Amino acid sequence: MKSSKRSCHFFLVSALLMVSMLCHGGEGKLIATSGLTQVEGSGGGGIVPWATLSGYDSRDQWSVTAFSSQVDVDDFRLQVWGAGVSLYDRVEISVARQTFDLTTFGGEIKQNVVGLKARLYGDAVYSSWPQVSVGMQYKSLLDKDIAEALGAEESAQDTDFYLAFTKVHLGLACGYNLVWNLNFRHTRANQLGLLGWGGNKNDDRELMIEGSLGVLLNRHVAVGMEYRQKPDNLNAALEEDWRDYFISYIPNKDVNVTLAWAELGNITEGIAGTGDQSGLYLSLTGYLW
Repeated sequence: MKSSKRSCHFFLVSALLMVSMLCHGGEGKLIATSGLTQVEGSGGGGIVPWATLSGYDSRDQWSVTAFSSQVDVDDFRLQVWGAGVSLYDRVEISVARQTFDLTTFGGEIKQNVVGLKARLYGDAVYSSWPQVSVGMQYKSLLDKDIAEALGAEESAQDTDFYLAFTKVHLGLACGYNLVWNLNFRHTRANQLGLLGWGGNKNDDRELMIEGSLGVLLNRHVAVGMEYRQKPDNLNAALEEDWRDYFISYIPNKDVNVTLAWAELGNITEGIAGTGDQSGLYLSLTGYLW
């Protein structure tokens, strides 16, 4: 069964690559300024949404993206695939399916995510001030048993809200383009919602800070790091902040590939005796016009 799932995942990635090579993205924005696709399906970094929208569409165009991502850490594997639509450089709609495999202990948790993002102000490159967007991610947990066993207050569905600021500074870093992003997320999600929402430590929404910092070494290669603050709501499962260090290859406006080292801290130390979780992150996004 696991082999079959991996084969399906590989087929999705291969099909995405082939379609991307046959399609051509728009010319509305500078290459790489659409960002990547993060693990909840929104346009941005790997673990953090950005204020930029997912496609290269200008204000009189629309675009479609599809993506597949996988994070392999010591005791777990997170597989994500999904798609997004960006409309007239104003609104982004995204969908994603997350599958969280407990590779050491057996079992899996699945979750659907529907995202909506709207650009409120500016352009990440050409405005003097950062581009500003507001977003939401509605999450529906398909496998509730583990969340309920851990004491989550809610194990069916909940919504995250965020405000994002993104700016690209042309030539600022010793002649290289510098990009930064800052997010404020209002959430009570346990491990993205895979372990439910709220718990016996805390059931209230909290304001979490997320950020990204990257440098474009040339028009096709970017390196950087990300940080995501996490709530810690469950007595039975310690939750720690996330970090990653990434390199992205953007050969053209049709596709990008990102490889990262992810450090996710403790995930289930309280119930499984596992320590810090770290490992490789791989993501592929195709821009389909």
